Amino acid sequence: MVAVYSASGYVAETQYGDEWYFVKKQLIGFIGGLIAMFFCGRLDYTKLKGKKTRWVALIIPMVLLALVFVPGLGKSNYGATRWIGIGSITIQPSELAKYGFVIFSSAYMSENMGKMRTVKGVLPILLAGGGICALIILEPNMSVTMCVAFLMLAMLFLGGMKLKHFAFIFLPALLAVPLLIIAEPYRLSRLSAFLDPWESPKGEGYQLIQSLYALGNGGWFGTGLFKSRQKYRFLPFAESDFILSIIGEELGFFGIVSLFFISAFLIFRGIKTAREADDFFSFLLASGITLVYGIQTVINAMVVSGSIPPTGLPLPLVSSGNTSLIITMSSMGILYSISRKNARTRGEIGR
Repeated sequence: MVAVYSASGYVAETQYGDEWYFVKKQLIGFIGGLIAMFFCGRLDYTKLKGKKTRWVALIIPMVLLALVFVPGLGKSNYGATRWIGIGSITIQPSELAKYGFVIFSSAYMSENMGKMRTVKGVLPILLAGGGICALIILEPNMSVTMCVAFLMLAMLFLGGMKLKHFAFIFLPALLAVPLLIIAEPYRLSRLSAFLDPWESPKGEGYQLIQSLYALGNGGWFGTGLFKSRQKYRFLPFAESDFILSIIGEELGFFGIVSLFFISAFLIFRGIKTAREADDFFSFLLASGITLVYGIQTVINAMVVSGSIPPTGLPLPLVSSGNTSLIITMSSMGILYSISRKNARTRGEIGR
């Protein structure tokens, strides 16, 4: 909340006449996320394994992803149609789709462990993940598409797919990346800007240059909280996709390391919860939730530091955005529910 206020205050004041505009929205999302996390933390998550539930978890997000293309429902911004809007309320279905896929794939693979060693057995997971990726890339949103693709491959690996089958799927997916870049001129421009942002300092390279300015200006210990310069409309999307750059400018290298330490601890706890699970479904579900958070955190950090081509992707639990915040906190509630069940099981064994 503090980072969102610092990064968005000036833009909110000049654009909406209220420096607290984004903070108020984030607060609503945070309160909604707390309620959802509390509910999911006490949910009997094993019911998500049911055949009806798993299909609902997959189909509803896919329907919502398709609805973004319906005129009047879909909301466009900067050339992309990624949201469903009803009045002032907007939802980003791709955030829901990631966890819907985790639930579906975890339930399916836990019931078909033997089939996962065959091509026919992994086909439902490939179709589900591929369908979600296809709908997201049409928005277009390549960053989230890549997240879902990496998630699908990781889940298949954890589900027991043979390495030769894994390579058979991974190599074509890897080859598809340059084709997707070439297919859209703006992606080719972003790749060019990544290779040499100074070639187009006022065009495609602008955002990356401003992000690097922010990180460089922060140095080891930062300029001080609320003292960023880049947030004064120099760095676009400072409160959302590039909020890490503002944190780095204000808190410096050690501030970012501290934030990453917290993220790493959360990922470690997620891995520990998955490792201690007493059934395959719990293992896969905990792993999938942790993977979504981990993949997105790493990709966001690589984007703002110029390690990979720039692409729009929020930093989970930090960036401004209600849909991402509520759904991520809900998933953490489920992860906590798995952890509680593990603790009860260990207690019963101890007695």
